[in-house]
Amino acid sequence: MESHTIPGIRAVPRTGVIYVTHEATRHGFSYSHPDWSNLGQGSPETGEIPGAPPRVTEVTVSESSRQYGPVAGNKLLCQAVAEFYNAVYRRGKKSQYTADNVSIASGGRLALTRLASALGNINMGHFIPDYTAYEELLSVFKAFTPIPILLRAEDGYKISPEDLKEEILGRGLSALLASNPSNPTAQLIEGPELATWCAIARECQCSMIFDEFYSHYIYTGGNAAKPKTVSAAEFVEDVERDPVIVVDGLTKNWRYPGWRISWTLGPKVVIEAIASAGSFLDGGANHPFQNAALPLLDPRNAEAETSAIQKHFLKKRDLLLSRLKKMNVTADAQPAGAFYIWANLAKLPPPLDDGMNFFREGLKEKVIVVPGVFFDVNPGNRRATARYKNYCRISFGPEIERLELGLGAIDRVIAKFK
Repeated sequence: MESHTIPGIRAVPRTGVIYVTHEATRHGFSYSHPDWSNLGQGSPETGEIPGAPPRVTEVTVSESSRQYGPVAGNKLLCQAVAEFYNAVYRRGKKSQYTADNVSIASGGRLALTRLASALGNINMGHFIPDYTAYEELLSVFKAFTPIPILLRAEDGYKISPEDLKEEILGRGLSALLASNPSNPTAQLIEGPELATWCAIARECQCSMIFDEFYSHYIYTGGNAAKPKTVSAAEFVEDVERDPVIVVDGLTKNWRYPGWRISWTLGPKVVIEAIASAGSFLDGGANHPFQNAALPLLDPRNAEAETSAIQKHFLKKRDLLLSRLKKMNVTADAQPAGAFYIWANLAKLPPPLDDGMNFFREGLKEKVIVVPGVFFDVNPGNRRATARYKNYCRISFGPEIERLELGLGAIDRVIAKFK
């Protein structure tokens, strides 16, 4: 079709996942098609997995929940979220979260959009590579200036606390956004290192916004009795004064992406600001599903789900790493969390050493991946040169049968060019 413009409307880019899914649909992809494997998906499998609590299959819509819910969220759910973090991460600490420290939104991107709209005229740090949706999020609001911080493969896509502090002070950052575990590199900040990050936030008075949507997908230990989870909330000293903000939800860690229920945890003044933003951005989250979410926040339910996730997804991670290695596709750093492999394609024969070419050849064999260039977060396209052309993100979110189907397709793609 001939392209044209409509006065006042700009071209809005799609995120990486939406772009590749859209392109695949043009080639015949659908989620129900038995021959396609979507290894580009940013969501986990949502069905029964061994050891997990039964899936919620019905939601009751009460008389009261047919009305609009509070913009900041159902108070009962806000309280349940606060109690969850207090029980799991803040047991014995003097400063505790309350319902006033929680805001509910319709998914993670909206929670982050509310936060972005509440930022002032500041420098806002972000890492590259990172989540594709951050790019447009960081460019559409003009009050703040996004400042990129490059994470290098030779450093395992991590930054030392000393270098982090230097970046904050040297660039005059008043806020910093980071996914932890990271999407797409699957690297993790935990333990004393994460405690130091929170101390730096206090010392430098830089608000740290932690996107913790993969914080239950941890592969660095724990024990059979209690799975390990990670949250910056553990290292907050004063819930009202520490500039530490956590965003999470049911999407990944509870495997209910379709519910579109997320929360933001932080000082009351932050919650009040983003609730005001929500009053004009969206008006509040889905009311009936907030009520249905309450039992899921029981720490015993969450622990059982997390234990099942970690065993099941670790098995899929190891399968994917092993098969890709045989195909000469490697990971620069061992995935410590999330459900992605940041796949280095440099050893493949041309043109497959380019992520976009690898993606397009994959479509011919009915498999989807996300080219690495989408994770070179570049708000406003201020940088002309794109990084990560030799990478793609491969997800082990799908069911193991779909994962094996996709690996077979990737094998066929590579075999064509040997």
